[in-house]
Amino acid sequence: MMESLTTASYKHDIIELVKKYHFYKNLNEPVSNKIKYAGRVYDYEEMVNLVKASLEMWLTHGKWCNTFEKKLSKFLDIKHTLFVNSGSSANLLAFMSLTSPLLGDNRIKRGDEVITTACCFPTTVSPILMYGAVPVFVDVDLHTANIDEGKLEQALSRKTKAVMVAHTLGNPYHVRKVKDFCERHNLWLISDECDALGSTWEGKHLCHYSDISTFSFYPAHQMTTGEGGAVVTNNDLLNKIMLSLRDWGRDCTCASGQDDKCGHRFDGQHGNLSDGYDHKYVYSHAFGMNLKATEMQGAIGVAQLDKLPDFVESRRRNFESLWSKLHELDELILPAVQFSSYGLGVSPSWFGMLITLKESGIKDERVRYPFRQKGIRNKLVKYLESKGIQTRLLFSGNITKQPSFNDFELKDYRIAWDLKNTDKIMNDSFWIGVYPKLTEENIKFMADTIKDFLKFNNGNEL
Repeated sequence: MMESLTTASYKHDIIELVKKYHFYKNLNEPVSNKIKYAGRVYDYEEMVNLVKASLEMWLTHGKWCNTFEKKLSKFLDIKHTLFVNSGSSANLLAFMSLTSPLLGDNRIKRGDEVITTACCFPTTVSPILMYGAVPVFVDVDLHTANIDEGKLEQALSRKTKAVMVAHTLGNPYHVRKVKDFCERHNLWLISDECDALGSTWEGKHLCHYSDISTFSFYPAHQMTTGEGGAVVTNNDLLNKIMLSLRDWGRDCTCASGQDDKCGHRFDGQHGNLSDGYDHKYVYSHAFGMNLKATEMQGAIGVAQLDKLPDFVESRRRNFESLWSKLHELDELILPAVQFSSYGLGVSPSWFGMLITLKESGIKDERVRYPFRQKGIRNKLVKYLESKGIQTRLLFSGNITKQPSFNDFELKDYRIAWDLKNTDKIMNDSFWIGVYPKLTEENIKFMADTIKDFLKFNNGNEL
């Protein structure tokens, strides 16, 4: 539909005012002394797109969301992208797709096992539990906080159907080892990349090593659409299943506002329904939901994707600067980066820097550091917060020790061997930000503040 000259003129005036508003808003923005762990990074382009989408008033998934999906697919060099309303919904959709009857004997059924980690964000695990499958928890590597690939075999059982695991704070787990394990045992691999958009392995985005990958566009992540997430895959059947599940579980593939794409809307026979039952209301998946994102989210995402490469590069630069200022401290364990067996290397898109206090805290046999004391991590993060530096713990720590697990019995989940390193991270780790708005001055201040605590405080009350 063509815009009239009047509406086009008004729209132009509104857009120009939005640009001016953004300029003067930034000009008068109060300066904060707080060093945040993360935050939105945007300019007038996101605001302009948002207003354009609002003026169009389509609201639900439409042209902006379609454009965003295509642009994200191009960025990742992946075949299929589905935009959803959150990263948590992306994980739910990815897992539930593997329960589809269309997968035959390879579908996940209730009571089947899925290997994952207890050192996680809850929504990597919650879809498994919600469906009635059994999460099998494997310990993590202390230097990466990623799954310990060497313990995958001992987690395996005749009930194992999949591996669903995240790349912690943007640092990739050994995708080759995990992928090879899954291929040897005919297992599905869901890669939770909600913290890792932009990370690569051997020059490819991590989603190329999994059956399904998930992303989050919450404001703290590498890019944002406010709320929002995505699932991506190169598998045509999985994409078909996820599209159905995202859109109420329906069998019809018509887009919003579209009718009779297949040309057989009223002449099919479906299940035990009456002949010619309207195909728009035929549901092939019992667990379907409405997980679509809105046009406003899509409009923001279209602008954010253009900035994503610079965001990723800024995070890498900030991480490397912070690491260079802290890596010689004997009291700390800092992240280590995996390297591929092919020697082509790994390039993380850092979400944040994980810092772990060493357990022993001993420089030599005669001198004992106070960091053996219980609770020193909490004292350090309180000290950092008092200096205006935001900190975060590593999500659930050990999810099996969260209050939510009081409602589960041992038959509802399984622990493969022990979770020693997971508990260590729960007790002694935290992380700080490396997001693009941080300056070199901010990074130096964070490093100096940590050094001051380690040098001048003996674990007593500050």
